[in-house]
Amino acid sequence: MLTLNLIPSSPVTFSKSTHQYYHIKRIQNPNPPAFLSKSTPHSPKFCDFSKIHGYPFGKIQALSTKATHFSNIHGNPSRRPGSHVVKSAATSESNPEGEGEAAAKSKAKTLQLALVFGFWYFQNIVFNIYNKKALNVFPFPWLLASFQLFAGSVWMFVLWSLKLQPCPKITKPFIVALLGPALFHTIGHISACVSFSKVAVSFTHVIKSSEPVFSVIFSSFLGDSYPLKVWLSIVPIVLGCSLAAITEVSFNFEGLWGALISNVGFVLRNIYSKKSLQNFKEVNGLNLYGWISIISLLYLFPVAVVVEGSQWIQGYHKAIETVGKASTFYLWVLLSGIFYHLYNQSSYQALDEISPLTFSVGNTMKRVVVIVSTVLVFRNPVRPLNALGSGIAILGTFLYSQVTAKKKSNGGEKKS
Repeated sequence: MLTLNLIPSSPVTFSKSTHQYYHIKRIQNPNPPAFLSKSTPHSPKFCDFSKIHGYPFGKIQALSTKATHFSNIHGNPSRRPGSHVVKSAATSESNPEGEGEAAAKSKAKTLQLALVFGFWYFQNIVFNIYNKKALNVFPFPWLLASFQLFAGSVWMFVLWSLKLQPCPKITKPFIVALLGPALFHTIGHISACVSFSKVAVSFTHVIKSSEPVFSVIFSSFLGDSYPLKVWLSIVPIVLGCSLAAITEVSFNFEGLWGALISNVGFVLRNIYSKKSLQNFKEVNGLNLYGWISIISLLYLFPVAVVVEGSQWIQGYHKAIETVGKASTFYLWVLLSGIFYHLYNQSSYQALDEISPLTFSVGNTMKRVVVIVSTVLVFRNPVRPLNALGSGIAILGTFLYSQVTAKKKSNGGEKKS
């Protein structure tokens, strides 16, 4: 039993000195509130979640246990609250393992993102270089684009066969829903390849940086609304692309229209995918892209035979004669097909690992890296005004991606 004593020798003077002792009895409540009971369902003892956002639940359970000292006091009245506070503080100060483990996980996450971005950029550069090399000696973009889709399809079948990637359940509604996105993907892919065959790779990528302009325009026609910041961000894109086009040394109308049509195709693919694939959200991005590639191949190859088929044999012999070794030509074509699929695969993996804002910044910088790399490899002449226009267009793309990605993140679409 606790007794409260007022010590007579205290220097505090009272007007009336009573010096009486008051006995305080503990009030026993036979029915304590539910939130003070140990059997409350909120106790960590009953939590059976294995993970929260990818982190072991054990750490959170440990923190929850530390936060339940007050319930322990009610359960065992003989303990003093002060001793619990001191013990808890001492435990947190003398246990640096949690902080060290968190720092190690942060470093591992940073390293993982660096590897994802590194592979993404590297694969994109390799694809653009060898795709252009193959097109320079074998100017048949329809066949080369078909082979790239074929290489991606084979790659996905290998992953599914070896169970390195879970194969999605294939149903008739799923295939029907993919027909539209795959058609627009086919248009975007073949148009880009046609552009690559006609003009410098750097010029095609500058024009392709205007894709946000088409995205805003088409989405607005379909009922979406955009704030003023978004509309202002596409102004430098238009101005920069226009300046780059009129000052491009290798300017060609077929190359320009190919890049523009490619933008339209990919924008419509993205818009149509959101509408037709809403009921198949269980299919991850990589599997979705794999099946789009397979259906796109079925769309593209028959048309390629009609458009270019009669010239392939003659073009093949001329390409071997130009290169000198058949194995070199085969290597260029093979690398263009494999790395076309790999860089798209890496982009989906990057989007799964990082926030939309970080992804948009990385995607903008990727285009800059590709433009610079191809200019250095192919030694394309670049005029000052052309470089200025390219820079303005890339800056506009960056501003657009910042505005739209921040809007998505604030809307709860942030992935990490």
